[in-house]
Amino acid sequence: MEGHVLIVSFGSQYVQLIARKVRELGVYSEIVSPDIDIEEIITKKPCALIFSGGPYSVYEENSPKLDKRVYELGIPILGICYGHQLIAYEFGGIVEKSDKHEYGKAYLDFKPNIFFKNIPQHTVVWMSHADKVYTLPKDFESIGFSDNSENAVIKHKHLSIYGVQFHLEVYHTEYGREMLSNFLFDIAKCHQNWDMRSFKENKIEEIRGIVGNKKVICAISGGVDSAVAAVLTHKAIGDKLTCIFVDHGLLRKNESKEVISNLTKLGLNIVALDRSNLFLEKLKNVEDPEQKRKIIGNTFIEIFEEEAKKYNAEFLLQGTLYPDLVESAGIHGSAKIKSHHNVGGLPEKMNLKLLEPLRELFKDEVRALGLELGLPKDMVYRHPFPGPGLAIRIIGDVKEEDLNILREADAIFIEELKKWDLYDKTWQAFAVLLPIKSVGVMGDNRTYEKVLALRAVDSQDGMTAEPSKLPYEFLEHVMRRIIQEVKGINRVIYDISSKPPATIEWE
Repeated sequence: MEGHVLIVSFGSQYVQLIARKVRELGVYSEIVSPDIDIEEIITKKPCALIFSGGPYSVYEENSPKLDKRVYELGIPILGICYGHQLIAYEFGGIVEKSDKHEYGKAYLDFKPNIFFKNIPQHTVVWMSHADKVYTLPKDFESIGFSDNSENAVIKHKHLSIYGVQFHLEVYHTEYGREMLSNFLFDIAKCHQNWDMRSFKENKIEEIRGIVGNKKVICAISGGVDSAVAAVLTHKAIGDKLTCIFVDHGLLRKNESKEVISNLTKLGLNIVALDRSNLFLEKLKNVEDPEQKRKIIGNTFIEIFEEEAKKYNAEFLLQGTLYPDLVESAGIHGSAKIKSHHNVGGLPEKMNLKLLEPLRELFKDEVRALGLELGLPKDMVYRHPFPGPGLAIRIIGDVKEEDLNILREADAIFIEELKKWDLYDKTWQAFAVLLPIKSVGVMGDNRTYEKVLALRAVDSQDGMTAEPSKLPYEFLEHVMRRIIQEVKGINRVIYDISSKPPATIEWE
């Protein structure tokens, strides 16, 4: 599409987030590899180029770089983190390892420039780097700086080429959207040409083209991802879709009944299977989180391939999202964080072909698509729940006794969040059962029982997150209920880690 944005991926965990932010602003975006041919760039006629971050150092011999002729095309360029350093390096600047690394929150001050239109001084940005630009190349100037980065924002004096050391694409950079908008519309002169309705219509046609007259089974969980994928695909192929809900014994309290009831109301053809004994047997004595995820992923596929034979299905529909792909290193150049059961946890050889219409989207985009498709708000805004379920919220070996303890504690936490009108104000909340015991006192007796961690985060897309600042009175109330009502727990803690450096889930 002429007039769109090409995003060059250098392996950043956030590359698709950049694409999403551009699309949010109404401009179509496409991710390309650094080895893209210069003639292809010319043919595509993009309105702008954005260089992503990445895990490399630009001065390393084998670090990824573009054809240098890209700087001669007259296309406006924005470099982010590694992309920022690459621009400085390619024009002759000096990039070296920083004496002080910057991770997380920093404060940016700047000189007047259209890039900072309508943005206040001393604004919060999100840093994640070990290298920095020490010496600017000729014809460049610094227009933004933080305590640790005197060249946090740079620009070419004569060309529309900008670089930012921080990640303006992440939620926690306060005015990142405004900076990106200023670049796209005031500097690059891009035009709005994309929205969620067009995405829906294009995906429906794409699904029809891929599936044809064949049949599809859907791995449906009741979460927003698989529900939106199912409704979208149902609009495309109708009765050729059969949705299979597998109770793997790792669900929350009363979840199976609630999920089946909700999905049936959407008009989908639902088949419910109870395979809890099978999953729990395979997870017996397994402590490693990667092994848990792979066992669960493989077992799901075995079940779905067996069921597919009954319906003569050739495709398996999944609600895979982009963060699943990123953390499972399913995106070129990204580092593996953990295997998601529906990506890195899948077996190498499968008889079913995968159908993943949401794999380009983040959670907030999926919710927007769900509303566009007419799904009820309570389903659209349901907190994320991982496919491996409570198996990755019990640290270590998964036992039936611990599952029951965790279910009861988690149910109390979620129930109270709703009572206190806090559920919709957090992005995700859950409990984690830890593999340690602590001494306590109940009545006049000594106890030696399990520790439970509560986790609640604020996020938009799952790629970055801050701990929810829940009222102390609320946390104290939940703690008392859990310890009084759930046998086996005598200590409750609250996780205040952000992402990064932690992930949202513990495993």
